Amino acid sequence: MQKLAELEQSLGVSFQNKDLLQTALTHRSYLNENPTWHLPQNERLEFLGDAVLELAVTRYLYLNFENPEGDLTSYRAALVNSNMLAEVAASLNVNDHLLLSRGETKDVGKARMYILANTYEAIVGALYLDQGYDAAEQFIARSIISRMNDVLEHKLYRDAKSYFQERAQDIAGVTPTYEVVKEWGPDHAKNFVIGVYIGGELVAEGEGSSKQAAQQDAAEKGLKAKGWE
Repeated sequence: MQKLAELEQSLGVSFQNKDLLQTALTHRSYLNENPTWHLPQNERLEFLGDAVLELAVTRYLYLNFENPEGDLTSYRAALVNSNMLAEVAASLNVNDHLLLSRGETKDVGKARMYILANTYEAIVGALYLDQGYDAAEQFIARSIISRMNDVLEHKLYRDAKSYFQERAQDIAGVTPTYEVVKEWGPDHAKNFVIGVYIGGELVAEGEGSSKQAAQQDAAEKGLKAKGWE
């Protein structure tokens, strides 16, 4: 219970039903090694929390921005994508309280990122069941919606790869290409460095745990290198 209290302090929430929070932290792999564990795994809570999160963020955007639907959809995607949720979960020290199998505990790559993102949603679902929508919305506002200024300032809502292509075609009359420069790591935790080229010119290199993520990073750096931001 002491560890749960530490997590509650990080979350800024005190659960009435501690089992709900403990369930939110229980990954299915943990049950495989601990079949007598008295609580279920967190996927049902994750399913519920995903819906609560989307509603809270959508409601906030609708009430605070006059932008058209396409812009609001991009803003929402930037706030609730797995990278953002994993980053927020890590900042709340969720990683220190996950219940995982020994194998999952050792994996700190992109698989852990997805587990953290899913656990954040499970915590939202648990809080909704424990204290209702208003409490869940307040938690989402503190932990996720508070990052909206960063999303706008750093244009995190923008698809960098699509934007770089538009700029390259408009200015240089060329469609950029992407090539893997380097890759390493086991299949379940690959890392890639990918270069973005305009014609034969290497404009920038990006790194990521997937080819798509590395391409996005390369495009973002390419926009800066060309002054096309």
